[in-house]
Amino acid sequence: MRKIFRATSALSLALTAVAALFVTDASFALEASDEIPESEIFVDPALLEADEANPAIVFAEQQEVVAEIPKDVVKADMIANGDAESDSDENSGFINDGASSLRQLVRQQSVDGSLDAEMKCLAGTVYFESKSESLQGQLAVARVVLARVASSRFPNSICGVVFQRSQFSFVRRGKMPPIKTGHRQWRNAVAIAKIAMNDGWESSVEGALFFHARYVSPGWRLQRLAAIDNHIFYR
Repeated sequence: MRKIFRATSALSLALTAVAALFVTDASFALEASDEIPESEIFVDPALLEADEANPAIVFAEQQEVVAEIPKDVVKADMIANGDAESDSDENSGFINDGASSLRQLVRQQSVDGSLDAEMKCLAGTVYFESKSESLQGQLAVARVVLARVASSRFPNSICGVVFQRSQFSFVRRGKMPPIKTGHRQWRNAVAIAKIAMNDGWESSVEGALFFHARYVSPGWRLQRLAAIDNHIFYR
């Protein structure tokens, strides 16, 4: 009986030991499964050389871009910054070679070639309003037109001032009569217009906005500045 008990106990111990070993191996297996095995990545050098030889993205070489700025933009910028010189020489061909008198200055002007619309309007006004008067009288008429352009009370262009309704009697139905451009009086009018536009000679009626012929009496309550030839000028 004792032998059978001892044999049973020995068998139980053996089974317990085997079970313990099995549990231990299982726990080691679980711990090992929790770890992420490290791996090495191998890249074929031939593939790298192929990528370098045929890159997927190609960047163009940087180049300096040079573009010419339009002249009108440059001029506008210069005017806005007060750096622009008067371009009247370019437009009107004004010349002042040390003239000592208005007559000498008129003779220095070149009146050949085409004129822009503004110059035609100013010279036409001088021609029709004062072609038979002295050069000072013609200059005074031109200065009145330009003073009106600068005033907020009148249009801001020469032609706008000249063709303003009921301002100059020679304008009929918004048009200027034909001009004998080959006549000396027209050439003088063009020269006077150039001088006036470029402030080339001082006039005794600077700032005048109105004038009328001596033979009329409009009854204006304005400041009288001067009377030159057949016209009286007011501000």
